[in-house]
Amino acid sequence: MIEKLSGGAYLVNGETLVSDDAALNAMGIQTTKEEAKNNTMAWSILSAHNTSDNAAQLKIKFDAMASHDITYVGIIQTARASGLTEFPLPYVLTNCHNSLCAVGGTINEDDHVFGLSAAKKYGGNFVPAHLAVIHSYMREMMSGCGKMILGSDSHTRYGALGTMAIGEGGPELVKQLCKRTYDIARPEVVAVYLTGKPAHGVGPQDVALALIGATFADGFVKNRVLEFVGDGIANLPIEFRNGIDVMTTETTCLSSIWVTDEETHRYFAVHGRENEYKKLAPGAVAYYDRVVTIDLSKVEPMIALPFHPSNVYTIRELNENAVDILRKVEQSAAEQLETPNLTFTLTDKIAANGRVLVDQGVIAGCAGGTYDTLAVAANILDGASTGCGAFQLSAYPASQPVNLALVRSGAAEKLLSAGVTLRTAFCGPCFGAGDVPSNGGLSIRHSTRNFPNREGSKPSGGQIASVALMDARSIAATAANGGVLTSAAEIDYCESIPEYKFDGSIYAKRCYFGWGKPETDAALKFGPNIADWPKMEALTDDLLLRVASVITDPVTTTDELIPSGETSSYRSNPLKLAEFALSRKDPAYVGRAKDVKTLENMRLDGIEPAPIKEIYDVLRTFDGKEALDASKVGIGTLVYANKPGDGSAREQAASCQKVLGGWANIAVEYATKRYRSNLINWGMLPFVFADAKQAEELPFGIGDWIFVPDVRRAVAEKAETITAYTVKADGTKTEFVLTLGALTDDERKIILDGCLINYYNN
Repeated sequence: MIEKLSGGAYLVNGETLVSDDAALNAMGIQTTKEEAKNNTMAWSILSAHNTSDNAAQLKIKFDAMASHDITYVGIIQTARASGLTEFPLPYVLTNCHNSLCAVGGTINEDDHVFGLSAAKKYGGNFVPAHLAVIHSYMREMMSGCGKMILGSDSHTRYGALGTMAIGEGGPELVKQLCKRTYDIARPEVVAVYLTGKPAHGVGPQDVALALIGATFADGFVKNRVLEFVGDGIANLPIEFRNGIDVMTTETTCLSSIWVTDEETHRYFAVHGRENEYKKLAPGAVAYYDRVVTIDLSKVEPMIALPFHPSNVYTIRELNENAVDILRKVEQSAAEQLETPNLTFTLTDKIAANGRVLVDQGVIAGCAGGTYDTLAVAANILDGASTGCGAFQLSAYPASQPVNLALVRSGAAEKLLSAGVTLRTAFCGPCFGAGDVPSNGGLSIRHSTRNFPNREGSKPSGGQIASVALMDARSIAATAANGGVLTSAAEIDYCESIPEYKFDGSIYAKRCYFGWGKPETDAALKFGPNIADWPKMEALTDDLLLRVASVITDPVTTTDELIPSGETSSYRSNPLKLAEFALSRKDPAYVGRAKDVKTLENMRLDGIEPAPIKEIYDVLRTFDGKEALDASKVGIGTLVYANKPGDGSAREQAASCQKVLGGWANIAVEYATKRYRSNLINWGMLPFVFADAKQAEELPFGIGDWIFVPDVRRAVAEKAETITAYTVKADGTKTEFVLTLGALTDDERKIILDGCLINYYNN
């Protein structure tokens, strides 16, 4: 089904993969790898957007940006503090995460009022709540072949429409608003070669889950660009491609791009933007650093079991081996959750006949809420019933134009007649703010993620439910079977659906289009929960850091660093949001961090903190530190995790640590570029062990003090390694060696200044 080639390969005429130079020469082709690397679609787009004169170190300016209502307030506040006067590029503010306005009093709608006022003042486009999820709108209205789009959401992916899109933390969008660049080393490009045609019952989520399962664990495509090529693309409708593409985020790749064809052309024509289409294809001979080959005809209906999109099985093998597989998931979950007094079971979902019973189904968001997906689900459920038992199925069309098309085509009638509840355009089911199942419930979802709490339960509060990711086809088949887990390959249904007809008048009647028309004298409208960022200090000469949390899981998600659903209403208030930091993984973290922050406040007030006098006595025994000036030793906290930052682009996973006095993370490696970038942009040191073996027996534990002498000089002078010491009050010192990895000159200055806001103000 899927094969991986790590040695790289040439693609000749978009058709033939050639793995070595000798074979290429035998075909009469003379070129070099370096020349052929420039023939990828990815490089043609990247180079067109690169403003530097260095092909190895890129400085990218994007064509457009997008944010939703739990990120845009913080971004605009940061840019405003950095001197923003107007948006220098099209910036779309959507309202699809806090759109229910059901939690937190009036504060969610206050964010929307702020967003509209900002669009008017600075010249942006504003999409009101319930009209579209962020990525549906950007596909429909802002994508274009050869363009680059930056979004403050990790699933910013429009590659199937010829658009290289990247999801990053908010500070990277701030840089674009401040007319700076997105700085990145030239990424490697991985060919994803598709061949064959999907079998009956197989949908885009099945192909995506197969790809994620094959590439996530070993980091095969991490921080690389996926370039989709091969004759199999022609066998995929455009929304099928979009459904695969949006899920590439879960492979930890940087971005994606696809060959474009008449199917792509038709999409733009249907949406009234035919001028945005152009043919994209690799050059005659293109070289790829790695290759993934997928035979679409061999992909089966898949399921990603809790608690990660890479935990994949075929539905067939799960139904054949339910007891063994679900016990394995239970054991893995027990290790991952580490929550006292919490009982998690899945084997209780196995019926007497050995089939798995499901409590809930959801088809939603940028992955599942497309017209094609819901129309096919409607065909499967035509004349059927979801039943009068515990099982329930809800569907969220991803935009009002999609919703309208479902109504006009009759698909909505089929869904409603079968007992499906049709909801609004809302991203909630993807992050735990909608359709929360009962304790112990199992929800199957065509959405993006199934991390713990992604369905809205609170493991830290003794409540646990779980999500399994599936394609809408198999979800509909399961619904028609009364909640008995069923592969769409097991049933007969028609794939043919009525042609999609886009009606953009809905947007014309409700959206605010202010790009290029800033009303600079207009006032921003602030609600009581919208707060400015607190003052942040520049990096001091030395650092004294208390270990506030140690996480030894193989991978730590951003959901574990700062929860998603229940925190949404507080994303515009840095101090209130910080109260939730690590609340699922280490509830005592906030208290520990605040205790240390008290000591740092004493230092800033010119008082040497008496509670740690013994530690200062030890510091003054270091060579050259006999006359150590305590006022120049920053006091803060650090978090250790083996591999932090998998998942969301949300900057708050880093900024909450910073607000609470965090100065650094230590890791073996960072799961994603975007989390590491968030640390840097909030002035935090992204340390990794110089020798990963140090993680086998950590040289520190929770509550220990770590002294990093001359850290400011080390950052400024680009030291390859930095020596740190675990310091005990009894005088014991344990030395270990850290590194910061590759940092650009600007990133070093941001760290030295203390955060991106300070960097711009300086």
